[in-house]
Amino acid sequence: MRPKRTDLSEGELDEVFHALADGTRRKMLQMMAAGPCRVGDFTEQFSITAPAISRHLRVLERSGLIRRTVTGRNHQISLRPNALLGIDQWLRQYSAFWEGNLDSLEKYVLKKKNTRK
Repeated sequence: MRPKRTDLSEGELDEVFHALADGTRRKMLQMMAAGPCRVGDFTEQFSITAPAISRHLRVLERSGLIRRTVTGRNHQISLRPNALLGIDQWLRQYSAFWEGNLDSLEKYVLKKKNTRK
């Protein structure tokens, strides 16, 4: 089974997986799942510097997972709806591949087991 093309380019997939590879960024995404956050919300939650928070947010923005809305000095950070659809599509094709192969392996093992009796 050959993987199908997703809506995301290889570079875009790399950006998203890079963003998701860091535990702090995944926790930031979890916070935003409850609703938009201010940058200050992240500095209160994590024991890292404000510049480090900004670097994490830039990685998430570059990946397309979040959006920043600036009103005056207030930066509102929120999840982008449907941002993970391309990743979901990419993962599903490999999930189907492995499920098919594991089903075949199971049938083979059961067949071998039954022929030994």
